[in-house]
Amino acid sequence: MTDFKKILDKAKELEIKMKESQEKIKSMRVEGISGSNSIKVTLDGEGEMQKIEISDEILREEKSIVEDLIVAAHNNAKSQLKAKTTEEISKATGGIGIPGFKWPL
Repeated sequence: MTDFKKILDKAKELEIKMKESQEKIKSMRVEGISGSNSIKVTLDGEGEMQKIEISDEILREEKSIVEDLIVAAHNNAKSQLKAKTTEEISKATGGIGIPGFKWPL
């Protein structure tokens, strides 16, 4: 019976750590950059774009180039967010993967 209690205690501990991690992730901000800092995109921890900065110089380029740079900056930010999210979850779970569990990124 003691082993079952230990398992339940560990599960409760993991649940608390996961909730803390989710709050940390929500408050994260990452910045994706492209075109030698011409385009900067800031995402929050839920992957929502919070800010975009476009340099005056890049606006002189063709529209398709600016569009490609925006996509690249967004993808860069999304990649960073995914890495930070994975790192945070790994801290909470002690590196134990949770089968079937995927973050919305």
